[in-house]
Amino acid sequence: METLAQSLNAGAIAPEAALLITLLACLLADLAGEKAAARFVPPFCYIGLGLCLGLLALQWNQPAAPAFFASFISDNLSVAFRSVVATSTLLSLLISWRYVERSGTPVGEYASILLAATVGAMLLCGATDLVSIFVALETLSVSSYLLAGYMKRDARSSEAALKYLLVGSAAAAVFLYGTSLLYGVSGGSTNLAGITIALQSSATPLTALALVFVLATVAFKISAVPFHQWTPDVYEGSPTPVVAFLSVGSKAAGFALALRLLVGCFGSFEAQWQLLFTVLAVLSMTLGNVVALAQTSMKRMLAYSSIGQAGFVMIGLVCGTEEGFSAMVLYMAAYL
Repeated sequence: METLAQSLNAGAIAPEAALLITLLACLLADLAGEKAAARFVPPFCYIGLGLCLGLLALQWNQPAAPAFFASFISDNLSVAFRSVVATSTLLSLLISWRYVERSGTPVGEYASILLAATVGAMLLCGATDLVSIFVALETLSVSSYLLAGYMKRDARSSEAALKYLLVGSAAAAVFLYGTSLLYGVSGGSTNLAGITIALQSSATPLTALALVFVLATVAFKISAVPFHQWTPDVYEGSPTPVVAFLSVGSKAAGFALALRLLVGCFGSFEAQWQLLFTVLAVLSMTLGNVVALAQTSMKRMLAYSSIGQAGFVMIGLVCGTEEGFSAMVLYMAAYL
């Protein structure tokens, strides 16, 4: 029993558990009626996110703790990225209440979907197994599609959700194909540590193909050129508070995924993926900033700006050093 408890180590996901309880509380408040939801949902969210950030602070500088049979890890890197995600949700909610009230949509429902996206993003930051990565990625993605199309009466919001859904589904399919190749190459392992060991001795063309597929998914998630086409349309059509979350929270999770997969697994292809990411970074910085100058819509300008910012953050990833990774987290916190 003690060995099972050590393998599970449920305390590693205590911050996410706090958010899940908050999510359920928001849904129950929503069931009680709109007046009750408007009164209770905001304090529930503040308490839940405050508790989540407090629990993350307690995990800082603690020994790296693998949890759930090594499918999740709570180390300083995951704590830093999870904190950025949780803070971005808190700031998004602060500007959400009046926006949601004016649009006449249910407050509890909106807060619950945003918290579900947050839980998915936070789990993605610490996931160390292909299955847990995909489940967390889809939790974040499906919640994001719902948020993008939340203004149901607005044609642009519905268009944004549809585009995001179609492109996101294609990216998820590509990621699944890439991970299936990794599963085969590693001899049937889904754990990143096992895959890393297997790839060190089998740098085959099949592994390179898996790298390309995984790289495409990561580039889609962080809106890197040329996988950025969805960003301006989704940002323009989505509710403003949702854009605030997508531009920071979702991207932070994407960069955490990039670190886990590219730096962790593809060490034998380090020169190749660093070259590819250097090209993506240069393209993102150039196109993002140049095209932003020509925009007449504030939201589209911010979308292209965020594409440019992704290019700057990628420089830290390409460096491949602890200082570079620290700079990534610092840049994301400053961008937040």
